[in-house]
Amino acid sequence: MSVWNPWHGCHKISPGCLNCYMYRRDAEFDKDSSIVTKTSLFRLPIQKSKNGEYKLQTGGYVYTCMTSDFFVEEADDWRKEAWDYIRVRSDLHFYIITKRIQRFGVNLPVDWGSGYENVTICSTCENQKTADERLPVLLELPIKHREVIHEPMLELIDISKYLDTGLIEQVICGGESGPDARPCHFEWVLNTRRQCGFFHTPFHFKQTGANFVKDGKRYIIPRKLQEEQAGKAAIDLM
Repeated sequence: MSVWNPWHGCHKISPGCLNCYMYRRDAEFDKDSSIVTKTSLFRLPIQKSKNGEYKLQTGGYVYTCMTSDFFVEEADDWRKEAWDYIRVRSDLHFYIITKRIQRFGVNLPVDWGSGYENVTICSTCENQKTADERLPVLLELPIKHREVIHEPMLELIDISKYLDTGLIEQVICGGESGPDARPCHFEWVLNTRRQCGFFHTPFHFKQTGANFVKDGKRYIIPRKLQEEQAGKAAIDLM
């Protein structure tokens, strides 16, 4: 797995953005996270080492734009070139998480067609409102690989009618990190798991978040243990 952040910075647009980890991290360096800038790693997918080999090795997953949103407005012109790199590196699989699925078509490559095989688009939906706004759009777009992530998961969410289409390849759940994290209830996670099980959709419990509620009891979980504790639940469906 690799990470490629072609640009940095974003705008808060929905409830899930309230305690954004990127804003929290930038604040430590007195940096304004709302300013979107191209990074020094913009060309990373096509950069080569002195021996002529790509720095990003063939066959890996590339988590793309983890400190921004691939479809943020300020990056519209840069995105054209970024898509070129993704097309050239068909030997890599680019994983793009977005809260802006409605902007997916802005500056889409002319050869996109029904989608690139090496791209997965994962739409976030932290509550029922964002699920009902974003998932119909996700399902209508020409995309080969679609996933959904409830992170931070802020309430019980019913996505059964979207899973029924058979077009969603995986659903991921996770809580919120940071000192002001809102609670993530295990019963919400289990409910999503039941929906996925009914429609035979793979499910992954990514992490608990810092403020985790199980069986009516609240647990404050350190960041380094949040993924580990989710793994111990052993509730993934593959």
